[in-house]
Amino acid sequence: MKTAVPISDARRRLPSLVKQLQRDPGTVFTITVRTEAVAELRAVTAGPEPGLAAKKLLELIDRLPKPRGGKRTDVSTRVREYMYGKGGIIK
Repeated sequence: MKTAVPISDARRRLPSLVKQLQRDPGTVFTITVRTEAVAELRAVTAGPEPGLAAKKLLELIDRLPKPRGGKRTDVSTRVREYMYGKGGIIK
């Protein structure tokens, strides 16, 4: 629910507005200056837990098909070969 609040009232009622946000996190206060909306006051939303992206990536890697024809090698072990060729320099 959005509620327009003039900036003078917002200054005076800030503690009560914050308490109301604690009770009802879905409330949004639109702060106005001369009837023009300039800011919104809303409750903080919870972010993702730390490490969630890495966990999801590892789960995805486990679901991918295994490579055929031998063991899996890390690209970083052959980075010089990829960058400079087998002889060490690109010709």
